[in-house]
Formats: sequence, C-alpha cells, structure tokens
Amino acid sequence: MNLKLEGFKKDIKGKRAAVIGVGISNRPLISWLYKLGAEVTAFDRLSEDDPSILKAKEDFKDQGVELNWSLGEGYLKALKDREFDYVFKTPKMRYETEELQAAKMKGAVLTTEMELFMDLCPCKIFAVTGSDGKTTTTTVISEILKQGGYKVFLGGNIGTPLLDRVEEIEDKDMVVLELSSFQLLGMRKSADVAVVTNITPNHLDFHKDYDEYIDSKKNIFLYQAPFNKVVLNSACDITLNMRDEARGQVCFFSQEKKDMGPLYEYAYLEDGDLIYEKKDQKIHIVNEKEIFIPGKHNVENFLSAISATIDFVKPEDIAYVARNFKGVPHRIEFVRELEGVRYYNSSIDTSPNRTMNTMNALRDRNEKGVLICGGADKKCIYDGLGDAILNVCDRIVIYGTNAPFVKDILQKEAKDREYTLIEIGEGTSDVYEFPETRDAVVGCMKEALLKAREMARPGELVIMSNIGTSYDHFRHFEHRGDLFKDLVKELK
Repeated sequence: MNLKLEGFKKDIKGKRAAVIGVGISNRPLISWLYKLGAEVTAFDRLSEDDPSILKAKEDFKDQGVELNWSLGEGYLKALKDREFDYVFKTPKMRYETEELQAAKMKGAVLTTEMELFMDLCPCKIFAVTGSDGKTTTTTVISEILKQGGYKVFLGGNIGTPLLDRVEEIEDKDMVVLELSSFQLLGMRKSADVAVVTNITPNHLDFHKDYDEYIDSKKNIFLYQAPFNKVVLNSACDITLNMRDEARGQVCFFSQEKKDMGPLYEYAYLEDGDLIYEKKDQKIHIVNEKEIFIPGKHNVENFLSAISATIDFVKPEDIAYVARNFKGVPHRIEFVRELEGVRYYNSSIDTSPNRTMNTMNALRDRNEKGVLICGGADKKCIYDGLGDAILNVCDRIVIYGTNAPFVKDILQKEAKDREYTLIEIGEGTSDVYEFPETRDAVVGCMKEALLKAREMARPGELVIMSNIGTSYDHFRHFEHRGDLFKDLVKELK
C-alpha cells in the first residue's frame, strides 16, 4: 500500500483546490482531484469564449467533472478574494506572484502537479534536466530500463502527466521524468537518480537572470539522500562545479575523459567505444558507430543514460537500445522523400544551441540542403549559429519572430560564403489558436515549405529547425512539428 497516497486522499477530500492553468498537464490533475472529493476551481487567463476553454469545459462535462471557474483578465483575483486549502500553480508562473503569495498567507499549500507526484510516487524516480538533450536522454533511459525488464512510466515535460496514474505505480516499477527549469523552480523534491545534461543560457525571457536559471536546475539533486545519484557533464564548467553541492553519489560523463580522481564513476568515449568506469573496472558498452541516431550530441546523450542506468541493467541492454533506438518525434525526424528531396522535422530545436547540434549532426553526415527556421526568441546566445547553418544549408527560409537575430548572425559569420535568405510573414503575430488568424499561420508555414521545395535539389534535404520556441504562433513545439509534417505529406 502507498501510505503517502492514502494519506493525501484522506486529506484532500472536501478541501478547496485551486488549479492555475487548464493546459495539458493540469487537466488530468483537475479530474483526479475532483474524483478524490476536492472542490476544484480552475483558473486560466484565457476568456470564456476561447476555443480551448470551450473544449475543456465540454470535456470536463462529459467526464462528469463539475468545476468552479475563474477566467479572463484578472483571473487570479479570486486567490485573494476566496480561501483555498491547496493551490497548484502552472510551471510558468513565478512563486512570488502577488496573488499566489496572498493565498499562501491565508494558509494555502502552494505546490505543483509535478512536486506532488514526486512526493507521492512509491518507486525510484529518474529525472533529466539541462539546456539540451533532455527529451532524447529521458527517452533513452526509459527504453534501457524497459529492455532491462522494468515496467516504466515516462512523463514530465515530455508531455505525459503522471499524477492521475500514481495508483497504478508499484514500488518495483521505474519512473522517468524530463524536468524543465520552469518545473524545477522552487521544487523541494529531488529525483533518486538525477541527470543534468548541460547548461547554456536559455529561457532568460522567464528567469530573472542566468543565475536563477542555473539554480533552478540544481533542484533536481539538491534534496537527494546520501545514497542517491547525480550524473553531471564534466565538459560543461557549470555542471562540473555542481558536484560541490551534491549530497549523493556523483558520476560524470563526457566524450573526453577528465582526471577526476578515483572517487568518481565516469562514462566517456575511448577509441570510439562508450566506456563506463568504476573502481578501476572498465565496462565497454557499444561503439559510437553502432548508435543508430546520428550526431556527437547523441553520443553524449547515451553516455549520460549509461551513467543513470548502469546499476539497474546489463551492459547488453544498453547496447541493444543504442543499436535500435530510432529517436523521438520532432528531432531530425524523417517525414518523406519527394522528387529525390528528403524532408525532416526538427521542431524540438527551440534554441540556437539545439539547431547548432542538429546542423553539426547533418554536417557529420555530409548533408546539404535548405533550412526552414523561425520561432520566438528566449534571450539566448546566437554565436556560432550562422557558421553551423552555412556548413549545411546555404538556402534559408525564415518566418518566425526571431528572424532579426538569425539574419544578423548569418551576416556576421558568413565569411564570404554566399547564401540565399527568404523571409515569410515579416513580423507577423498571428496565432493558430484563434480561428480568425489560423489560416494566416498555416499559410506562412505552407509558403515557407513551398519556397524551400523550389530551392531544394535532388539528393538534398529540407529541414525545419526553428532556433526558437513555438509560442509566437503555436501551442507547443509538437503542434508546430505536426503541422509541418502534415503539410509535407500533402505535397504532390
């Protein structure tokens, strides 16, 4: 029996719960709390006539879930006017928000769906954070554990809420989570096995500064027990220095091994082989040429996954996944070939660094072609992006609000290399979610795709790698990528 869960069930019954945000992760939370006997109020800044709110209300009604609602401008005011026992904030809301603090001062427990899940979860939790490589590393860890014979629950920022499934989870199972800086900010619960892939400037449009962004990532391991484990990238100075704050076992990974002393276990690359070393024992896992998904960054993803899972599976389980894992959607995802041109979707590339990794992986495969890019800027560093793009794509179509940054870095780093750049829908702020602007959003992407098709030659590729978030026009990067794939499949 999950005693923590049973205790929470007794406590929440009849209590007043506020859930901020009626998005993907919170809808199962709302239904679950209601079924446990809570009086639930759903908060959202969208108005009552917004299509997504109308759909949410219809879905809840079909489930027999009766809610109170606080919507539109000033939707948070109810936190001051009413009293709540629990307030579940959306990840992208800061704890110091005035209305949240007002509810806390009146006695409300202020938490999140993810923090509560991690507290109630009865089994071992693996969690991955970092600026790049989170989703691939998280998925690889889950696949390795499955290959090792475990029942695995995969969730978090990867898109699948797990709190409403906590009763299915047994202590012998494994949970694998991807956690963003938004989810980790203010988190007071850490994973049993934590991975920090790397740290580069990201999401500085949300965080107060770079230090806060870094500190949020640390929460994935700061509250560990001494027998827990944290996996850190020794090639990144910021993650390397995190070892000084770790309470549990520290393990490092990097392509080139550093001399960290005998106390630390280490995953690294030696003569093309992925090696795990502990207590003078060198375990050869697989050769980098056998890893199915391309790119040096994916070698690093596997090194971090090896470090996380080596204590729970056999080396051959890891090698099997390396040879057979085909990647995750929206990451250099092959869509189709038409007239000798291959089309790829890499909508996950929501930062300059991600697109650089994608371009470098394509360069290593001697690929050439056309880049479709553009998204919303996150106050990231663009240095090196122009060079990485032009190593692969000398024809660029851009339609996002970060276009000025991309155009500027291309110009600075071209170094006499010639390229063609076409901008679509300059400065547009149209949003897919609203029917009156939906056609304009689809039209921009369709026009970008047709321009790319005109410029591509047989034997080349067309790849969408956005360099920014999807929030300028779309709900999330999956939405953007799915639309791109649909439009590619419609080409004749």
